[in-house]
Amino acid sequence: MKPVKCLVWDLDHTLWDGILLEDDEVRLRPSVREILRTLDRRGVLLSIASRNNPADALARLEQLDLGEYFLSPSIGWHPKSQSLQSIAGQLNIGLDAIAFIDDQPFELDEVRFALPQVRCYDAAQLDELLALPEFNPPVTPEAAGRRLLYRSEERRKQAEIAFSDTPEAFLRTLDMHLTLFPPGPDDLLRAEELTVRTHQLNTTGYTYTFEELDALRRSERHLVLLARLEDRFGSYGTIGLALVEKGDAVWSIKLLLMSCRVMARGVGGVLLTHLMQQAQQAGVRLQAEFRANDRNRMMYVTYRFAGFKSIAKQGDVELLQHELDGELSQPQHLTLHIHSEENSLP
Repeated sequence: MKPVKCLVWDLDHTLWDGILLEDDEVRLRPSVREILRTLDRRGVLLSIASRNNPADALARLEQLDLGEYFLSPSIGWHPKSQSLQSIAGQLNIGLDAIAFIDDQPFELDEVRFALPQVRCYDAAQLDELLALPEFNPPVTPEAAGRRLLYRSEERRKQAEIAFSDTPEAFLRTLDMHLTLFPPGPDDLLRAEELTVRTHQLNTTGYTYTFEELDALRRSERHLVLLARLEDRFGSYGTIGLALVEKGDAVWSIKLLLMSCRVMARGVGGVLLTHLMQQAQQAGVRLQAEFRANDRNRMMYVTYRFAGFKSIAKQGDVELLQHELDGELSQPQHLTLHIHSEENSLP
């Protein structure tokens, strides 16, 4: 089962006992605080979909010292399915990565009918959540800080809204630094997590275990690269991965993926251009596998915009190739850093 990226909470009789409109001193249910802390440490994001007065609900959360945990809360009188769609859009994650917990059968059924891809849980299951596999992803140092990464992204969005020039000009103000590096042993859990969690900006959907990635990074016939991004607002963390199979005459990109948090930063094209430059210097052709789904069209556009052309179809996998002719240059809106394999391996 796919891991849950965000658990969305109802409030009345779910997060706390009682109804806030009837009692402004509602109390947390006994196990809630520890559940929130544990999920946060595991990298599961938290949000709220509640029928309540927004100002009162947010004020009560602050009084309970819980306001910091919840990203993009949707509190009002609209259908819960509408709230969940709004939250998914603001966090830029798929609805199939969202879970919803509520005490009301009507609310759960409304969400199941309108959004069948969302996983629903009755509040009676509250004390079972932490043991469920979908709430137990591999825990990496980056996962433990995921909420803070999203808080940084909120500040970026606010700055972008206030910026009066073009989107391209705004990117230049971010002072972005992209670092490409082969994974060391301590990076493999995050690399595995990226292949499992990233679905939107993923060219093939192939997943790799920790052990497989460890073998591939040591193989002379493969190139594994991770990408880390930071800007003046802070770090985005490790947000990209590329896996290339290196033949004598042809290199094949088996997997190229990017976190949805950097969709608008042009990072996928920068990583792809680096691979193209490497293949050009090695004197080989560069091909790429692409397997379409209903959410990864942006990665296909990235390939085509970079100059890749379709040359064959093998089942549901399309084979693309770049001629690697002419000069291959990187964009000027960020600074690129390349770390050598020798410095990354133990």
